[in-house]
Amino acid sequence: MLTLKGEHIYLRALEPEDLDFIYTVENDESIWELGHTQTPYSRFLIKQYLENAHKDIFEVKQLRLVISSYKDELIGLIDIFDFDFKNKRAGIGIVITDETKRRSGYAKEALKLLTNYCFTTLHLHQLYCNISEDNVPSLKLFEGAGFKKIGLKQEWNYTSEGFQNEFLLQLIKR
Repeated sequence: MLTLKGEHIYLRALEPEDLDFIYTVENDESIWELGHTQTPYSRFLIKQYLENAHKDIFEVKQLRLVISSYKDELIGLIDIFDFDFKNKRAGIGIVITDETKRRSGYAKEALKLLTNYCFTTLHLHQLYCNISEDNVPSLKLFEGAGFKKIGLKQEWNYTSEGFQNEFLLQLIKR
């Protein structure tokens, strides 16, 4: 599928062989706050998740894709969530798992590919994301892709450092 292939990376469906990668990502406590996770996941649960990953986005209302280099290095994950076909909108989340690969353009390219897929293939009208006020790199990424801040949720998320504000950003297809 050319829609999900970029210059340096491509986005692909989850495979059973991704078990160890997904297990590592889901149990990385340093990024739990990004996904509002507070508990670890077992290999058994992740295996079950992967066995059901083939289900259609229209059925499960979400889609998770692996961000991969053309050398088949697993760089991260990008998600569509809260898929709402009636209202033609969905949320997007992204994580570059290898810190050495952050700020290298991979997230920017993945976001561009997924945005294009959402607007041209899924025929969505708008996308949104939720980003902590202090997550400057993610705010720059999404704003650079055309997302606009449309609201600030005060003291929205409780973290180890106390309550944090969270921005709601939106991109409407023009």
